[in-house]
Amino acid sequence: MTSPHRILTLLAAGTLALGLSACASTGDASASPTPTDDTVASLIMAGDCAAGAGVTLAVDSSALKGGSSQAWCYVTTKKVAVADIAAAAGLTIDGTKQYGDQVVCRVNGLPSASAPVGSAQDPAYIEKCDAMPAAFAYWALWIKPSDGAWDYAQEGLSTLTAQPGESVELLFTLDGAPAAPAA
Repeated sequence: MTSPHRILTLLAAGTLALGLSACASTGDASASPTPTDDTVASLIMAGDCAAGAGVTLAVDSSALKGGSSQAWCYVTTKKVAVADIAAAAGLTIDGTKQYGDQVVCRVNGLPSASAPVGSAQDPAYIEKCDAMPAAFAYWALWIKPSDGAWDYAQEGLSTLTAQPGESVELLFTLDGAPAAPAA
């Protein structure tokens, strides 16, 4: 005679086996791969995207000492969170204490947390990331539709999304320059 406990154990084992077999690969080439770091890395490439091939993300900190300008293409056919693109590009982005990541304070450690930003308006100014950055030294988030002109993003980095064909730029403006992303 089989105990009720043993029957329940056998039923649970059978259910588990059926569930696992449903998840097992059949060798079918159309099966979707499990995402890995290599898969994520293949979604992003250096440089601008070809028309409609994805979302271009640019970071321009050239107004700062030690800054540069870089661009990446995030290959996609769907709407994507800009924060995900920045993460795939390997960017380190710090927000402010007051506004979190809705206001970008530093990108890859720029501006420095311990040295003046280099402003002519306030040569001693050091960005502390407490609240809104100074009006003469700040990161701005810009977006450009595939057939339009650059405009300030109406959302912060954590909520902004972009469609294939669009471009997004994080631009550091120091003493009013650059005033907008390059065409």
